[in-house]
Amino acid sequence: MSEQDPASAAARLAASFGFEPVDPAEKAPKVRGVFERVASRYDLMNDLMSAGVHRLWKEALVDWLMPRPGMHLLDLAGGTGDVALRLLARLDGRARVTIVDANPAMVAVGRDRALDAGWLAELDWVVGDAERLHLPDRSVEACTIAFGIRNVTHVDRALAEVRRVLVPGGRFLCLEFSKLALPLLEPLYDLYSFTVLPALGALVAGDAASYRYLAESIRRFPDQPTFAALIEAAGLERVRWRNLSGGIAAIHSAWRL
Repeated sequence: MSEQDPASAAARLAASFGFEPVDPAEKAPKVRGVFERVASRYDLMNDLMSAGVHRLWKEALVDWLMPRPGMHLLDLAGGTGDVALRLLARLDGRARVTIVDANPAMVAVGRDRALDAGWLAELDWVVGDAERLHLPDRSVEACTIAFGIRNVTHVDRALAEVRRVLVPGGRFLCLEFSKLALPLLEPLYDLYSFTVLPALGALVAGDAASYRYLAESIRRFPDQPTFAALIEAAGLERVRWRNLSGGIAAIHSAWRL
């Protein structure tokens, strides 16, 4: 994997909706449309697409976070509550989680899940923009985002906001699809991504186009070193990453020092 210029990588992401070139001002509404269409089937599709492996990846995210009782976590793009509920279960509810997601339909699904699980006072649900967080400076001890950063229009602005709201010594962890570390698997991975995923989306969610966008957005996302450089450019430090399942996904870790 070769590192690319982080500013150029951010500009390319802002001007693309999957493989489709777009005006950056048009990207956010198009992404919201995708998640409005798939919200009710989002978690089921994650299980089917990954054969349940996404659950292990999210557990690995919480493991690396090493949460402690009493912490305040910000979970970006966490609408269905998957990461937040795992954290609360790990700490027996002794934490506060603010969930920010741009899509009201995803937040509605997450609220219902949390109520069914018995979590209420521990969670704050916010429909908002990762590029303009309505949170005070230095107000959260950790920030996570799982499979959401590639859908943000201006990734560099979102990362700068993450740094702003973290306390000194605060931690950022990002779980995202990434670049395979085993190139020999790429033809099989491409076949699955561009043939099986849209067909599965059509069958289960009635929406092949949204899952075609999913596959394309993964391919547009920078490789591990380039994304690490973007995180560093936002002023976060001690950036590291861990590949999961041969690089299908990766967790990036960084700190505000």
